[in-house]
Amino acid sequence: MHVSFFGATREVTGSFHTLTTDYDTILLDCGLFQGKRKETEAKNRVLPVDAKILTNMILSHAHIDHSGRVPMVTRNGFKGQIFCSRATAAASEYLLRDSAKIQEGDASYLNYKTAKAFLAKVKTRDGKIAISGEDLQEIKSLLKSGDHGLRTEVIEKLLKEHHLEVVTPLYTMTEVEEALSYFQGIPYGETVTIGKNLTCTLYEAGHILGSAMSVICYEVEGRTKTVLYSGDLGRFNKPIIKDPTLNFAENHRNIDLLIMESTYGNRLHERMLDMKPLLKNALIETFDRGGSVIIPAFAYGRTQELLYFLHELYLAKEVPPMPVWVDSPLATQITHVFGEHPETYDQETHEAFLKRGLNPFDFSQLKFVQTVEESMALNRDQRSHVVLAGSGMCEGGRVLHHLRHKIHDERNTVLIVGYMGQNTFGRHLQEVGEKYNAEGRQGPAPLVRFYNKDYPLKARVVTLGGFSAHGDRNELMRVLKDSNLIVKKIALVHGEEEQTLAFAEYLRGAGYNVVVPRHGQSVVV
Repeated sequence: MHVSFFGATREVTGSFHTLTTDYDTILLDCGLFQGKRKETEAKNRVLPVDAKILTNMILSHAHIDHSGRVPMVTRNGFKGQIFCSRATAAASEYLLRDSAKIQEGDASYLNYKTAKAFLAKVKTRDGKIAISGEDLQEIKSLLKSGDHGLRTEVIEKLLKEHHLEVVTPLYTMTEVEEALSYFQGIPYGETVTIGKNLTCTLYEAGHILGSAMSVICYEVEGRTKTVLYSGDLGRFNKPIIKDPTLNFAENHRNIDLLIMESTYGNRLHERMLDMKPLLKNALIETFDRGGSVIIPAFAYGRTQELLYFLHELYLAKEVPPMPVWVDSPLATQITHVFGEHPETYDQETHEAFLKRGLNPFDFSQLKFVQTVEESMALNRDQRSHVVLAGSGMCEGGRVLHHLRHKIHDERNTVLIVGYMGQNTFGRHLQEVGEKYNAEGRQGPAPLVRFYNKDYPLKARVVTLGGFSAHGDRNELMRVLKDSNLIVKKIALVHGEEEQTLAFAEYLRGAGYNVVVPRHGQSVVV
């Protein structure tokens, strides 16, 4: 048996690994690469293995960097099943549909821009004269339907007739619906057959609702080889969901290879218990200035965690009862998934809310934005409020519109509550804002550029790192040291190279046999 690594190797997106025996090839996660458009587009377009050779797939959780290429696999000849927890199967319905919507929308917009530029060039005789307002309006009328709709068929026909590049989505909504029929949700702790002499058992990973560690056992010639795939490991004492499993079944304790994430392998978070007071302080300071708090938040996990803490603060009357808006259709849908799976909640959530007859994700100040018009009105609202909006790394979505209307006002706060990947706008905003704060906010505010315009970053940028859904170095070590696992070898994935290599050295110092695979590298088990 051997394991090959084709994604999330010395980086944090695009998880894609294969486990191969004499009879079967199992795919472990199938994620999208995220980051700069041109770089990730090329990486996402080509699957590193032929989907027809895959027997089955194991999905650790529904985040798009782990699940986002599933429709490409099922479209290209995959005939197996996708095994995951029941909550992951439910969440994947919304996340993959949302991804298809984004893919289709991005492709349509890029094609529109190409067609518009081509027609403008024709109208202006290759740019030799300035385009008139009348000609520009004529072009828009030809290519657009109303203020926002695009005439997709007209645009694609024009591009093909003139031999211009037509951008196609990675996959369509129809292909997502087909992919969802392959999902098989299974309970934690239940062993299922995934190949010849090959089984899989899921354990709680504590990362987000439904996240799972996968123990894969291969019996050959009277011996058993065992691989544990951690997926993304969460934090201990985190609200809502249970902690990462430390107690494994007796026949799952001897691990020949642990494929382990390393997102924060060289960092330590603030304690989870400190997060609510820090959030409280950020809210009060902003409200005292008469400002609003803009929170870029992932729709799955981070939004619900913040709602949990906000609900507690409002119940205790520790902060002024300002409106809290969730401006993300996907986050609204995922919050409903959380409500449908109380069996995954930890004891703390049962004590704090369920036993009191309360829904953790519903309180009087909470409002869910229903329409685009409502979102636009909220952009312009100058009254103090909290808004949680996607995307989590500020690469697109409604949060950019809130930032566009709010970051030039020093009364407001941009609250960073999650990991911002390299080369994302969120990371840039975080670094520029923190640098300005470190310099005492002296001199002109730094400029940040998005939507083809420069904006002065006068709003305060505050990072609450303890909200991360990934365990830090100590918590990753706790899974190794405090569990009943005996691990022979570790392959580190899902971490930027600096983090992963530092964690590898730390683990070696603790006596572990560690490899840090590169893209395409294999490890024999």
